[in-house]
Amino acid sequence: MGKGYRQGRLGEEIKKLISDMLFRELKDPRLADRMISVTGVDVTRDGSYATCYVTILDLAGDPEVAAEQEAEVMEGLKRATGRIRKEIGANIRLRRVPELIFKIDKSMEYGNHIDQVIRELGIDKDE
Repeated sequence: MGKGYRQGRLGEEIKKLISDMLFRELKDPRLADRMISVTGVDVTRDGSYATCYVTILDLAGDPEVAAEQEAEVMEGLKRATGRIRKEIGANIRLRRVPELIFKIDKSMEYGNHIDQVIRELGIDKDE
């Protein structure tokens, strides 16, 4: 079954609110010193959980350092969850504010990997 209209609208509102908070309000150095983008929010049918997908745009090239940076950002988001939920409750009329689950969105990396494979195979996009 597809995602309902209400869940989609709620997800977009939560996405806007979290993005704005990351840009303006959250002063945690683990978050403030990074370029973080909220790429999507999936809300469960009953509205009790919201999975927030984030991309960290300025990761180091070294995989070990990048993994450390991701862990640092996830810890910062975990610590800010209560404040974010409070803002969601204050700005969006809901009976129950959803529990927030943050996950790293790997779709950009996957897309880059697919592009690399296509280039290595020599497949032309215009064919």
